[in-house]
Amino acid sequence: METIFVKPKDVIRKWHVIDASGKKLGRVAVKAADLLRGKHKPEFTPHQEVGDYVIIINADKVAVSGNKETRKIYYRHSGYPGGLTAERFIDIIKRKPTLPMERAVKGMLPNGRLGRALFTNLKVYAGSDHPHAAQQPEVFEI
Repeated sequence: METIFVKPKDVIRKWHVIDASGKKLGRVAVKAADLLRGKHKPEFTPHQEVGDYVIIINADKVAVSGNKETRKIYYRHSGYPGGLTAERFIDIIKRKPTLPMERAVKGMLPNGRLGRALFTNLKVYAGSDHPHAAQQPEVFEI
């Protein structure tokens, strides 16, 4: 079996819009990660950037199941002793409404250079407005 190599100039990239209002956080993140990686394309190669651009709107209206609104905790560390900070999902949505969606998608992308490059193709917005109308994005239903 031959390894597929796609030249960067031959990659056809589309723009997709996903409306996250009322949808589960993990379901939206999985579909966004698949579109970013290009797994829906026949020329998918795991070591190349062949994916599309993804715009997620209404990220502040995303739903989580069960008691996750109050019990899901996001951690971050400053790097200093005693620098661990914990914040609940409901508090993060109020402070920075796009953060849970960004972290969910980023966790589903590969680690390293490729994952960081793919993450730049993701645009997350709290409201329903986005500045990418000129790219004529297609609506992606979940």
